[in-house]
Amino acid sequence: MKAAILALQLMTRLPLPDVGATSDDMARAIRWFPMAGLVVGACLAGAVWAGGLHSAALAALCGLLVWVGMTGALHLDGLGDIADAAGAAHGDRERLSAVLADPHIGSFGVVAIVLQLLAKLVLLFLAWSTVPLPALVLVPVAARIAPMAWTLLLPPLHAGMGTRFGSGASWPVCLAWSALLAVCALVFAPALLAVFPASALWALWLKRRIGGISGDGHGAGIELVETITLAALVVLA
Repeated sequence: MKAAILALQLMTRLPLPDVGATSDDMARAIRWFPMAGLVVGACLAGAVWAGGLHSAALAALCGLLVWVGMTGALHLDGLGDIADAAGAAHGDRERLSAVLADPHIGSFGVVAIVLQLLAKLVLLFLAWSTVPLPALVLVPVAARIAPMAWTLLLPPLHAGMGTRFGSGASWPVCLAWSALLAVCALVFAPALLAVFPASALWALWLKRRIGGISGDGHGAGIELVETITLAALVVLA
């Protein structure tokens, strides 16, 4: 139970009590990331529904604000860091590590974050009239299954938050969440299955361009997989 609460503490900004968790609890928290995604997705769908009582534009704006607010822009920060590193490193691994460690954001990161927010805003606007709310709830869930696979498939870039989950990731748990998502996709929206090729492509890009996985890689991947899955829902609706 501590691992589940830790997952919510790590992935959301919900006011939760300190549970005095151990390093093993921290490692196992990754198994509950999809559950944290369910909380985010439920709040997202609720905001979209409430805003939609007025207009599709307000539905999109409310949804985006809650989406970012629920996660504290944690994943957007990772997206900005990865964009800066990929844009500035030019294949130099030492330079890449230095950029990832730099707390400041550069022009590549700013552009990536702005484009990501614009993409989600437009897609939420289009989704209001075409995508069922249960499918919208599942978008954040789907994107948070992938970190388990990335942790198991990719080498760690450095010691940090991204490596804490290494011992806790499990293929049986990952496959169980994936199977549950596949069933939900068949019931609500088959386009949700786009999460699987999107997650695989991100792992391949990280391996070739970055060299491994880190906390920033997880955050950026979650953001991009969410957007690609949402885009698939809109296009194939």
